[in-house]
Amino acid sequence: MEDEQIHPLHDLDKSIIDSLIVKNDPQNQDFVNLARLINRYENFSGENELKEDLQKILKFWDLTKESLFIKTRNIWSSDFIPNNSSKDLIGSGFDTSN
Repeated sequence: MEDEQIHPLHDLDKSIIDSLIVKNDPQNQDFVNLARLINRYENFSGENELKEDLQKILKFWDLTKESLFIKTRNIWSSDFIPNNSSKDLIGSGFDTSN
């Protein structure tokens, strides 16, 4: 679709999604990244390819969106500290320290 809206973080997010889609043994950081990207694109008009890739990851990891969010709430409640660099945290809940 030619008039599909492109998210300003498309390139950064695409590289993260590409790294997640090949993970056989996802770690806490991977679950957190998947959840935040699902939240970012869920109501975004456009980026259908990225949305499809996010759904593929859920299926590959044998998760539903609801089970992923339960898992990430548990991760965060166990004092998880993300290992992302600050450039990876743009637009997420992590960037509140500024």
